[in-house]
Amino acid sequence: MKSKILHMIIYLLFILFAVMIIVPLIWMVVTGFKSNQELFLSPFSLPKEWRWENYTNAWKQGIGIYLKNSVIVTVLATFLSTFVSCLAAYPLVRLKFPSKKVWIYVILGGLMLAPQSSLISLYKMVKAVGLYDTQTSLVLIDAAFRIPFATFLIMTFYKSISYSLDESAYIDGATTWQIFRKIIMPLSKPIIASCAIVSFRAVWNELMFANVLLQSSSKKTVPVGLMNFQGMTTTNWTMVIASMVIASVPLIAAFMILEKQFVRGLTAGSVKG
Repeated sequence: MKSKILHMIIYLLFILFAVMIIVPLIWMVVTGFKSNQELFLSPFSLPKEWRWENYTNAWKQGIGIYLKNSVIVTVLATFLSTFVSCLAAYPLVRLKFPSKKVWIYVILGGLMLAPQSSLISLYKMVKAVGLYDTQTSLVLIDAAFRIPFATFLIMTFYKSISYSLDESAYIDGATTWQIFRKIIMPLSKPIIASCAIVSFRAVWNELMFANVLLQSSSKKTVPVGLMNFQGMTTTNWTMVIASMVIASVPLIAAFMILEKQFVRGLTAGSVKG
């Protein structure tokens, strides 16, 4: 009886949590179809007239360009950080070499470094190498700050993979690279998906470096574009909300595509295999 009550309480908490997430999203989508007057006078009612032009005007005002730039930067930074993290995690877990602990501490130091503290030095470095106002600088910096966390996450997963697989492959004449590419990587799809989603979300929402390192309007990402977009359209808040809805679509799509692998990746490292 107690277990049933406990399960009911847990289910109710999950339902409440889902409602807290879904309701604001629905409100934001519906509000994108309203006029400014309806937004302020009746914010929680359905629009009297569904204004599709709010979304089309938001696209014409430049949200499409910002969206394209964010997709390019986010996909490249996510791929780079996840791939490098896989390469870094494999020797730190599966191989033996003298300086292993030193490299683990170096990566741990990367977790402790706040991005805000490195803004000025990174700005000077980017200017010095001629990468200012380029998406390349943003990709490299965003990827670098995602690598430490992703590496430790992947290391935890690699520890759950049986070491007998490596030993059997070595006996059959496989090289370290072949073991990594043909055995470890195929088994690591869940954790790779998890790291990709976490990195994708973080890079997609990154504002500070994008605002400082990008000057041209044609190269700005969604967070910077929305900030400027809001300043340009302070009298049309529903169009600003419509642009936010459009900007959230790629992130939701990425999670829906990788949802199953993401859940498997979060739980796979908790059990030794």
